[in-house]
Amino acid sequence: WKHGYKANLKAYEILYNNGIALDAVEFGINVTELDAEVRTVGYGGYTDDKGKVTLDACIMDHRGNAGSVVYLQDIKNPISVARKIMENSNHVMLAGAGAQRFALKNGFKKEDILYSKSKKDWEQWIQDKSKLKNLINEDNHDTITMLVLDNKGNLAGGSSTSGLRYKSHGRVGDSPIIGSGVFVDNAIGAAGATGQGEEIMKTVGSFLIIELLK
Repeated sequence: WKHGYKANLKAYEILYNNGIALDAVEFGINVTELDAEVRTVGYGGYTDDKGKVTLDACIMDHRGNAGSVVYLQDIKNPISVARKIMENSNHVMLAGAGAQRFALKNGFKKEDILYSKSKKDWEQWIQDKSKLKNLINEDNHDTITMLVLDNKGNLAGGSSTSGLRYKSHGRVGDSPIIGSGVFVDNAIGAAGATGQGEEIMKTVGSFLIIELLK
């Protein structure tokens, strides 16, 4: 996918300069989160059925530390918020208003992340829902999940998404769930997922892959 290429270029730049895997994951995914032309991640993402853009993300390092944010609104870089949760709190996952409050306390800015095209698309969908079913297809599945191995032999992984187009208000998929959207075991490998989150959650897909690799 085109947005993955740009994210990889940024991640590779960090690795080429002996940066750590965790930085490569965060800053690589940031590129996609800020790209308004990517309709299923970050700013530019499709809305839910209420016209709200809600973001999910998680990140995991080579030591098994993890951070996750779900149902985040008005913050452009959820993967960075997830990392702050991992490093600056006693928790793994924060959600909704609590996640936003944490982000604001940790230096993130509250911004309108409803892209003009996303708003117009939602307004059109409201007028005629029957013409656009919420199916996985070429323009409605592009979660970004990044797995990185750095020069020290350490792994990291992360995932960021705005979720399915016109999802039910409050819906959360697999992407921010450690073990479903992403899992890292530095001695074995790393795995990540994209697609129909409901199916991935039922299998704890990324964790299962690493267990099978063992």
